[in-house]
Amino acid sequence: MPDSLTIRVATLDDLPALHPVIERAYRGETARIGWTHEADLVLGPRTDIATLAAIVGEPAQRLLIALLGDVAIGCVQVSDKGESLAYLGLLCIDPTLQTGGHGKQLVTAAEDVAREEFGARRIEMTVIDVRHRLLAFYERRGYRISGEKRPFPIVLDPPLVMDVLVKDL
Repeated sequence: MPDSLTIRVATLDDLPALHPVIERAYRGETARIGWTHEADLVLGPRTDIATLAAIVGEPAQRLLIALLGDVAIGCVQVSDKGESLAYLGLLCIDPTLQTGGHGKQLVTAAEDVAREEFGARRIEMTVIDVRHRLLAFYERRGYRISGEKRPFPIVLDPPLVMDVLVKDL
């Protein structure tokens, strides 16, 4: 695989190749190869093609795909929340390729889209509060834990809580 990473806006045609990467990065045994997974916290699929297609089709959102050559290796979602605020989510890199700097490049690309396409001056994200290593990754990228907590979008017992992180752009 070539070393050069390409990041661009995903199309509907990209989704069949991208969806399995997302699932491998977040859930199941393969996710445990990497360090950013939720496999020990949440079971079941992370997303589906219909949800990804809705993101691709929504003018206030961008799904950026990361490619090595023509192989999908990750993605990030950027949403325009209005009032100069953007949201970063669904960041993932194939677990076998994590720690290679690709995630950092996706975060930078997402911030650029937020600023340039949505006019955002701030960006936020949510991270499960027990994911200390992941929280530290974002803090090294200039995000700060705001103190705001939000419920995890899936009802679990015991429940998970999300920390809201923010960054000025």
